[in-house]
Amino acid sequence: MEQHYKLYRVRELADNDQDFINALALTFLEEVPEDLQILKKAVATKDYNTTYQMAHKLKPTVDLFELGVLDDLILVQDWGKFEQTDKDITPVFEKVVTAIDSAISEIQTDFAIS
Repeated sequence: MEQHYKLYRVRELADNDQDFINALALTFLEEVPEDLQILKKAVATKDYNTTYQMAHKLKPTVDLFELGVLDDLILVQDWGKFEQTDKDITPVFEKVVTAIDSAISEIQTDFAIS
């Protein structure tokens, strides 16, 4: 439990209300995978505007669940925001994807949500 994510900030936000923590985990699993798919497509097609928007949207959740890749996600966001056509964002983006995918799987298991 909590290898790829941390619940410290979630518990703090929820004031240790387990029902609220469960609701946040469910919301994470409902929104993040869909947002990540959009972001993957945007990066692959060099859609800078969508990359910026989706990375920006994911930042608070990545931070709240402490996935450990906030700084990397900001690099991806800035790649899109500033249309850094001369920069290969792939290695950083793959790190972000791996962290988010791992957190998704672990949260599904830990909260028994499929």
